[in-house]
Amino acid sequence: MKRNARFVAVAAGVAALATVAAGCSSGGGGGTPTSSAGGGNTPAALTGDCAPYSAYAGHSGSTVTMFGSILSPESDSLNKSWADFTRCTGITIQYTGSNTFESDLPVKVNGGNAPNLAIIPQPGLLAQMVATGAVKKPPAGTVANEANWNDAWKSYGSVDGTFYAAPMSANMKSLVWYSPKYFKDNGFTVPTTWADMMKLSSDMAAKMTGAAKPWCGGISSGTASGWPATDWLEEVVLGTYGGQVYDDWISHKVKFSDPQIQTAMKTVADWLQNPAWVNGGVGDVKSIATTTFQAAGLPILQNQCGMLQQASFYEAQWPKGTKVAADGDVFAFKLPAVDPSIKTPVEGGGEFVTAFSDDPAVQAVQNYLSSPEWADSRIKVAPGWVSANEKVDQTLYTDPIDQLSAKYLADPTATFRFDASDTMPAAVGSGAEWTGMVDWFGSGKSAADVAKAIDAAWLTS
Repeated sequence: MKRNARFVAVAAGVAALATVAAGCSSGGGGGTPTSSAGGGNTPAALTGDCAPYSAYAGHSGSTVTMFGSILSPESDSLNKSWADFTRCTGITIQYTGSNTFESDLPVKVNGGNAPNLAIIPQPGLLAQMVATGAVKKPPAGTVANEANWNDAWKSYGSVDGTFYAAPMSANMKSLVWYSPKYFKDNGFTVPTTWADMMKLSSDMAAKMTGAAKPWCGGISSGTASGWPATDWLEEVVLGTYGGQVYDDWISHKVKFSDPQIQTAMKTVADWLQNPAWVNGGVGDVKSIATTTFQAAGLPILQNQCGMLQQASFYEAQWPKGTKVAADGDVFAFKLPAVDPSIKTPVEGGGEFVTAFSDDPAVQAVQNYLSSPEWADSRIKVAPGWVSANEKVDQTLYTDPIDQLSAKYLADPTATFRFDASDTMPAAVGSGAEWTGMVDWFGSGKSAADVAKAIDAAWLTS
């Protein structure tokens, strides 16, 4: 399949776009889930408002462990999303989030302590887990739901053509967060071109005083530290060269040390390593490496930062009571293309539900999480979250960021690509590149040396 067609299909497909029974162990591992119902029970005929959950019944008393990188407050809405499922089926989903997920999961799997389910955001990490032989193929009920996703999304949950992990979420990464009130009060307008955004940054810098700067950022994220900076580089590569160079970069036909990527890294440095422009409300350029991605945008609320480049899911990080709207405390605009000839470059990401157990209770949870009914439930309790499931009730997207994300993810004319570092082999994209970004921002390592180290990781990937 040609990748260009594959990614346009993704965009079109999106258009069709603490556990409830707490008191359980907080561990992320789990092996075989505990179940008082056993695996061979015939699903009960549930009644009343529980009737829609009859297909998942028959395993009351089971506990299914789930491990992921989603942390509070976003994980709070995740737990709320399956509250009715737990109440009606009696299956407790014991979710544990970790900011060291990407390094913890291989340790758990290789040590025989795998969770029953994992929410994996990187196709590269999924392939690494499949190679261990520990990943279970999805049950028939999940496979039967394949019509709920575009073929391209299903391909990201597949390894060597075999389907392993159902798509869960789709997120829009090409956003810039800002304060509409601050813009209005200072006569700033939302930029629609890269040149306009650079001029706006310069104008802001000239007007701001003290610790205030045009941009803020944070790439600290436990053992996943560095990932936000990979997004910045990916946005620039896609917005400068378009889809073909981006695809060749993912496959390493274009190396990090090649002129295209080195030029893109210079563009990133001129933008987010400019000492006159960053790190608003926090410190100097190096402070980006030690600022958590969750806290990175908070200076916007104190008018200490003008803008933050971060994905749609960052909405969950704004404090309770923050109005997210075009006339609110914060909102977002589409990151412009570096080269205006590139048609609407859009970078997206997603998550995939992966099983390490084929116990019937685990499969019941898998089937539920692949259903439009669960996706509808998650949308209702999780602003800033867009489903990869095509069969969701589109009227449920009432949050303005969800609507903005769906607009661009749904644009069939956009130059859409999945997150590059997530798609590269795990040793590269979520290994050497993450480390390289921390070195680049935190210790001033040169772009050439960072590229050399990342390229070397391909040899052992």
